[in-house]
Amino acid sequence: MIISGMVKSSLVDFPGLVSCILFVPGCNYNCYYCHNRALIDGSDDILDLNEVDAFLKKRVGKLDGVVVTGGEPTLQPDLIPYIKYLKELGYKVKLDTNGSAPHIVEQLIKEGLCDYFAIDYKSPAARYEEICENDNAKTVLETINLLLKNNIDFEVRTTVVPEFSEEDLISMAKELPILPRYVLNRYRKPDNYLPCDKERIEKKPYTQSNIEAFTKVLQKYQPNVTT
Repeated sequence: MIISGMVKSSLVDFPGLVSCILFVPGCNYNCYYCHNRALIDGSDDILDLNEVDAFLKKRVGKLDGVVVTGGEPTLQPDLIPYIKYLKELGYKVKLDTNGSAPHIVEQLIKEGLCDYFAIDYKSPAARYEEICENDNAKTVLETINLLLKNNIDFEVRTTVVPEFSEEDLISMAKELPILPRYVLNRYRKPDNYLPCDKERIEKKPYTQSNIEAFTKVLQKYQPNVTT
C-alpha cells in the first residue's frame, strides 16, 4: 500500500467517530478544482509504511476509525488486503472514492470490510468529461446503486463549483437515486491548479447561504440533502 499523507486525528471526516485519514496517490480523474493535485500524478511524498503502521498500532483504542482517501484508493492493487489489516487492528474503515470501480466496492461489501463509504458525484452526467476528464457517470451511478441494494451506510458528495447553475444541481439530484445522505460542499479555490484552468478557478464561489438555498430546492428530489 502506498500512502502519501496522513492526518493523525479528525473529528469531521468519519461521521460520529474520531479517525485518522490516510491519503493515497494516483487518480483516474483530473478535476480542475482538486485540492490534492499532487496526488493525481503521484508526485507527492511517500510515507514510510512502517511508521504509519507503528502509529496505527499505538492508537488502537484511542482512535475509532481510519479513512482511506486520495487520490483514488481503488487504484491501489493492495487496497483490499490493507483494509483487511486495518479491520484486524480493530478499526472501523471509511472509504472515499469517486465511484469509478464498482467491482472493487462490490468485493469490499461482500467481505464486510468497510463501515462507511463516501462517493463523489462530480457533475451532471453530460458534463462529467468537462469537469473531471473522465466520462463515466454511469459507472458512478452503478456504484451508488450497488451500495443502496446492499443496504450499506454511505453518503454522496457534490462540490458546488461556481460554474454550476441551479439547473445543473437539479439535474444531478434527478439522476441520482434517492440517497440516505447527499452532501453539497462549498467550493474553495485550490492553492495549486493548472494554468489553463485559471479563469474558471477564479470565478466567484457561491456563499454558504447560496448553498443552503440550493439544498431547499433539491429537497424536492433528494429529501436527505444537506450541507
